[in-house]
Amino acid sequence: MKQPSPVRWHFPRFVQVSRLIFPAIVSHRLFKSSALVLLLFASNGVMSQKIFDFNKNCEEAYKQIVRLRLKNGEDILAEEKKLHPENLIPEFLENYIDFFVLFFNEDPAEYKKRKSALAMRLELMDEGPRNSPFFLFTKSVIHFQWAAIKIKFDHGWDAGWEFRRSFLQSEEVNRQFPAFHPANMLLGAMQVAAGTIPDGYRWLSNLLGIKGSIRGGMEKLQQFLAESDQMANLFHDEAVFYYLYLKFYIENKKEEVSGYIRQNNLDTKNNHLFAYLAANISLNNQQSAFTEQIIQEKNNNEGFLVMPLWDMEMGSARLNHLDADAHEYLEKFVSEFKGRFYLKEVLQKLSWYYYLQGDHSKATDFRQLVLERGSTDTEADKQAHKDAKSGRWPNVLLLKARLLDDGGYIREALDVLQGKSSSDFVTPEEKLEFAYRLGRIYDDQGRSDEAIAAYLTTIKLGEHRREYYAARAALQIGYLYEKRSQAQMATAYFQKVISMKDHDYKNSLDQKAKAGIERCKTD
Repeated sequence: MKQPSPVRWHFPRFVQVSRLIFPAIVSHRLFKSSALVLLLFASNGVMSQKIFDFNKNCEEAYKQIVRLRLKNGEDILAEEKKLHPENLIPEFLENYIDFFVLFFNEDPAEYKKRKSALAMRLELMDEGPRNSPFFLFTKSVIHFQWAAIKIKFDHGWDAGWEFRRSFLQSEEVNRQFPAFHPANMLLGAMQVAAGTIPDGYRWLSNLLGIKGSIRGGMEKLQQFLAESDQMANLFHDEAVFYYLYLKFYIENKKEEVSGYIRQNNLDTKNNHLFAYLAANISLNNQQSAFTEQIIQEKNNNEGFLVMPLWDMEMGSARLNHLDADAHEYLEKFVSEFKGRFYLKEVLQKLSWYYYLQGDHSKATDFRQLVLERGSTDTEADKQAHKDAKSGRWPNVLLLKARLLDDGGYIREALDVLQGKSSSDFVTPEEKLEFAYRLGRIYDDQGRSDEAIAAYLTTIKLGEHRREYYAARAALQIGYLYEKRSQAQMATAYFQKVISMKDHDYKNSLDQKAKAGIERCKTD
């Protein structure tokens, strides 16, 4: 890795200023005293060149920040800035703090307070030595983080351009400094993300000139995690977060992710970023009991970022077991969360909770709030809004089976539907959902042949309907054939998903199907 240039004068600026000041100084016979003042300024670093020095203080601050111990990180950075005001790394790391605060909590007041830092930090990075890989890498990370932030604050167009800048800068770092491995961490993650852009947004990736690759991006992340130099070790935990998240949601390697967390003993107690990762993945992998365990056992000492999302995760996990106290966590989230994402989804869960409790008045109140609050930026929020607008309530048995199966309580979910058949349900929507729920339960029990039969019934009943069940059933069949190493059959069903039009969760299901097709090509 090329080393940063040592501290030195901003010589061109020094000459320019000197041409203006020196004649006046000489004419007023103050040359000696003014020169002394000038040297004093120089000795204090005012005119010294900025540097990128990821020293021990900065390393410790970074480690604290990515564990979400933001107060500890802030204190270390404040001391470092006093000791070495010419060092740009503290300014770079402060962007991580802004990112975590804004991305996880989405507070508009915090966004208003912190948004001006983007331009200021980019200007500061431009003052660093160009022969250092950090000159472009720091800016790439800053653009990447603000792309994610701007999505959360409804600035999608700006987010696209931030992503493009980050993508191009990471490519350039990779080209100029091939031994600087952190560039592969970021570039790999972005290549995977760009490789799964749904067809509905393909025009945007073409406009931005971004070409992705799931396989190539994941290989870059794997290569980075295998490196053992100082910089690779420093950024290792951050890379693990990207790697496992993408492996779970894009590659659908759920068991591998769970195995990685166990085998590598990820610290989910003192590293809240890992705790969030593990809790979120467990919740979406039908392991609600493990989600609860992670949240209950995490270190809650002062200094960690306070996140209402913990209540959302805990409330969702408790609701998946139909627990009586689930509403307490979900209502706490609604009262404390300042953002727009997830809100409709959580309000829908509260309406379901009271609906199952038989309190139709409160259920209706929360359903009305679904229509009034939050956004439809995520497909889950969009679906919650659509369901509330329809005025239809779910079948009680099917809703209980859905929640229990989502939580991993598969035996209990099957008990709910035990002895039932399609004829026990009245509407076409209920008959369709019954076939799908039965397929998912069989699937989760490892009864793949029975699952496929139920999924095929789902496709037959719902292929031309707006509900997502048929498309999701086709996706699940694709997964089952992929597990059997029958790539051709798997690909056919992944393509079946994409061929279905105008249904709920269209973009996210197409994204998963496209990732499946890419995996089958690799195999």
